[in-house]
Amino acid sequence: MDIQIRKGARWAVACPTSMGVRITPADRMAVHNSDMFYMQATSAETNVLNVASSLGMECLALTRFVAGSPVAAFIKAQLRKRNIRYEGKEVPQDGPWGWRHQFNIADSGFGLRAVRVWNDRAGEVGRTLNAADFDTERIFGEEGVGILHLSGLIAALSEDTTACCLALAETAKKHGTIVSFDLNHRASFWEGRETGLRAAFREIASLSDVLLGSEEDFRLCLGLEIPGTGGFREMVSAARTIYPNVSVFAATLQEVLSANRNLWGAVMAVGGEWYTEEKREIDVLDMIGCGDAFTGGLLYGILRGWEPSEWIRFGWACGALAAGSLNDYAEPADERQVRAVYDGNARIQR
Repeated sequence: MDIQIRKGARWAVACPTSMGVRITPADRMAVHNSDMFYMQATSAETNVLNVASSLGMECLALTRFVAGSPVAAFIKAQLRKRNIRYEGKEVPQDGPWGWRHQFNIADSGFGLRAVRVWNDRAGEVGRTLNAADFDTERIFGEEGVGILHLSGLIAALSEDTTACCLALAETAKKHGTIVSFDLNHRASFWEGRETGLRAAFREIASLSDVLLGSEEDFRLCLGLEIPGTGGFREMVSAARTIYPNVSVFAATLQEVLSANRNLWGAVMAVGGEWYTEEKREIDVLDMIGCGDAFTGGLLYGILRGWEPSEWIRFGWACGALAAGSLNDYAEPADERQVRAVYDGNARIQR
């Protein structure tokens, strides 16, 4: 295994991100027939950071804010509460039809009523993210970053964010930072940009040490094709020949029994070794963000210097922990809590 965390780095994990808010109906109601909503600050990338930040590590979100916006103030307060530091340019709103932070409107589902998500992203300030906003030589060179995490969601959000993610990945590699890339294909983001995005994703993947995604993500984002009906192992074998610098491949395994009950598992390849967490039933309060929590737990294991078998276990448990929260992220009280989730130990802790 050729994956080494930079020693003495100030930031455990850093990420570029477009912050927004999610509103969720109370009491598992549907959006269209509820009049009470819970609001949280969220993004796929900071969901990943939240495991390490909850367990005391310093993490950094690189973003943009709307100047003077009460929503921006709410987001900043939420990030501080979650122990996530942030740097971000303040962009003038430019009138009521100008820039804003995205709204994600989603219920939690119940029984056989599936979760429904509605994204309202018109005028999203995060689409203008630019690597020039940040003193990258200070962040990656002087202060140091253990892991740079990139999501395919932010990488595909706009031409600006694509260029930003690529520039950050290049700077990270120059300074010995591990690069983690979750392919995370979103069809609506790729429409009309398939050729350019595939080229950019291939370039980011070539700089990555940790690559996450399903067989479909590898096919749609990187253009990888394998004969027959091969699964994740066959896809990884094909990817290894093209991306020899990648040390870790991983994916979650999920089967939906109902909105309240899922089968949850994971698979990971490190070097020539394979690790599998077979799917187990978990109770679900809200499933959004569980994949990000898995990634956060896996990266935390890497940061802690654990054996790979512990990375996938901790990631699996962080995903299961996130499933028991209305928030889009895992927020463990301590490592002991995560390990108890993995062991299926729900007895009272006194």
